[in-house]
Amino acid sequence: MKIIYNGEKDRAFKEVYPEVIPALCEEDPRVVYLDADLMNCIGMLKWANEHPDRAFDCGIAEANMAGIAAGLASVGFKPIIHTFGPFASRRCFDQVFLSAGYAHNDITVIGSDPGVCAALNGGTHMPFEDVALYRTIPTATIFDIADTAQLADLLKQSVNMKGVKYFRVNRKNNIKVYEPGSHFTAGKGIVTKEYGCDAVIFASGIMLGKAMEAADKLHGEGIDVTVADLFTIKPLDEELVIDLAGKCGAVVTAENHNRIGGLTSAVCECLAMNAPTPVSCVAVEDEFGEVGPQDYLEERFGLTTDRIITKVKEVIEKK
Repeated sequence: MKIIYNGEKDRAFKEVYPEVIPALCEEDPRVVYLDADLMNCIGMLKWANEHPDRAFDCGIAEANMAGIAAGLASVGFKPIIHTFGPFASRRCFDQVFLSAGYAHNDITVIGSDPGVCAALNGGTHMPFEDVALYRTIPTATIFDIADTAQLADLLKQSVNMKGVKYFRVNRKNNIKVYEPGSHFTAGKGIVTKEYGCDAVIFASGIMLGKAMEAADKLHGEGIDVTVADLFTIKPLDEELVIDLAGKCGAVVTAENHNRIGGLTSAVCECLAMNAPTPVSCVAVEDEFGEVGPQDYLEERFGLTTDRIITKVKEVIEKK
């Protein structure tokens, strides 16, 4: 594992799927791909048209797609399903919860363009609550993906993991953090920046790059923080959370979803029961989404580097 963060943009996430999913299908005849009329959106349409026995367009019927995937899993297949984040969570939640989770059918769910990444698709397509929903499914695993190296490795692993696996991941690009070919361990966080321990920033997804940028700027002001990528929100790396919170005595979380039930809640629950620590957060508050370019929405909901810096300074004062 090598951290290569320098602020540069990564390639688009949608370029990873037509590389990884076909390779998984070629390696294992039990891997199948299902979509809800959005294959072209993540670059899978050409391959799907060429492999109608391995790729299935279920139409705009996401709950039905989840049921089909659970049925396929029950007879030994390893289904990967994709749709936009709100439809991969709110719309088909009952089917995922019961037909997959409760029935112990192993499926991988990709919810693309989560949170403000939905941008001009608007508030109806902007899930801030998807993590909160999936956290209630017993034994589920939730990944909030930061870059393409992380997506490629964890997607390869997911088809052989037990239970419901939920990926929340942008379709476009984000900041490059990890060297291509890096290996990740589900449930284990990664320290990505370590200047010192005036505070620790726990981040995930698109907010990881902003957290690292904030750490660099704070270091220039004489405030030295540690940044950790909690890319697995469930199961949370509680050992790392407790260890870093204990050393630093002040915590900021940064996430592209609602703090109610999201990463902030997971971290606070862990610390409240094990190591009470002053905590602040950069997250969406109790709000619905809206229409706008992603950079506008990041400002609108406070998902910015500057807000992370402000929250770090505030929480240090509480130590």
